[in-house]
Amino acid sequence: MMRVLEFIVALIIVAVLGVVVGVIMPGSGHVERSLVFGKDMRQVYDTLDNFRRFEDFSSLRQEDPRIQFKLSGKDYGPGAEISWTSDNDSIGEGKLTIASAEPEFYKVDNTVNDAKIVWNLDNGWRGQDKHFTLDLERQGSRHQLTKVTWSYDVAYGFNLVNRYSNLYIHGDPDSFIQSSLGSLQNVLAAVPNIDYGNLVPYIQQTKPTPMLLVSTQIQRNGGLAALDDATATAVKQIQDAAKKLGVNVVGPRVIFTTNYGDQTYTFDVAMPIDATSLTVAGQSQELTPPQPPKLGEEEPAEASSAPASASSTGDAAKPAGPQPGDHDRWGRLVVDANVRATLAFGEPSLVGVWNGTAAGVPQTREMLKAYAQTHGYKFDEVTNRLYDIEVQPEAKDKTGAVTTYAKYEVYLPLLGDDVPQQTPEQAAGIPQPSLEPAPASSASAPAAAGSAAAPAEAASAGQ
Repeated sequence: MMRVLEFIVALIIVAVLGVVVGVIMPGSGHVERSLVFGKDMRQVYDTLDNFRRFEDFSSLRQEDPRIQFKLSGKDYGPGAEISWTSDNDSIGEGKLTIASAEPEFYKVDNTVNDAKIVWNLDNGWRGQDKHFTLDLERQGSRHQLTKVTWSYDVAYGFNLVNRYSNLYIHGDPDSFIQSSLGSLQNVLAAVPNIDYGNLVPYIQQTKPTPMLLVSTQIQRNGGLAALDDATATAVKQIQDAAKKLGVNVVGPRVIFTTNYGDQTYTFDVAMPIDATSLTVAGQSQELTPPQPPKLGEEEPAEASSAPASASSTGDAAKPAGPQPGDHDRWGRLVVDANVRATLAFGEPSLVGVWNGTAAGVPQTREMLKAYAQTHGYKFDEVTNRLYDIEVQPEAKDKTGAVTTYAKYEVYLPLLGDDVPQQTPEQAAGIPQPSLEPAPASSASAPAAAGSAAAPAEAASAGQ
């Protein structure tokens, strides 16, 4: 009997000590880790102020490759949500919600040195008011680096079991932060190092459009003169083909970029027409969207201008290369030796406007790609190539000097069924830059893309 009493007393003492220790333990927990990224703060901010890239850098995918993510709420900024479901008991179900982002995205420019984004967390970890705080700080001699301090905070209240869980805060929360920071660095490493702060992109649903096009290329050291000459030659070939086909050109020229290499620029010059079916080689054919060639498929050699020699059987040899009425390896209708016909566009696209000479178009393409990657918009340059449209040519005076720069719309086709309806800039009502007048002292220098100031109401609508 005495031993039983001693055992009971011992249990009481242990229980009392457990309560006392639990009361003494802190009522909240905090852990943080930092990493410096070789990226501009705006790119890091944009990646963390939406959840479209979250599954690419969070450690949850590494722990469970079959985990299911679902986006909800707003597309960007406070109110954006992502939830997940996993059969892995250590992950289970959870949800993150962007609670705040300071300053607003359109204010994160080269003059801003600090930013903060807060994610509220709802999952199986013990405690209340669980949230991640991501503090961004410019670093480096030229302020081209960004230090990210990712912290986790939780309140335990007077729940003693929750307070004891603070002993394990360096378990799952700490490892999640460390692993995710490392993966985030890999994700951002693939983003082009370019400042897109002055870009005001928007998402537009394009319509399928019949086109005639000519493939060509130039040496990049030829400059704008080589581009203008090649484009003019292709446009003349398209216009001549349209006349023979009995169709009309109904819009400005379009340039599809195939390969912007170090030495050579390969591209297609296209123009829209008013017919979706063409009669070529005596046959009427409906135009179809281009298709990526099959693996290992090569373009047949073009037909030679020399007459074909007769075979030993006396039959005429079949001309080499695709003939009018055939389809090339991209599925485009062959009109003649140079001109092809296809059905272009038809997908949602990220669009940026450039006011200046054509020399600024490649830079705008890189801006769009970087913007798409930080905002989680999917694209494939091989199957859905970038293109630009000269919607307004440059204006010149009687002496030939440029008085107003041209306006180009640059398109990046987007993939997937979850493309947002608007960019944050569209939602905030930020206007597109206006056409820039050319400086009188330099008629050929490229103009800087206009930087539109956000409207006053954008502070509340931009997120």
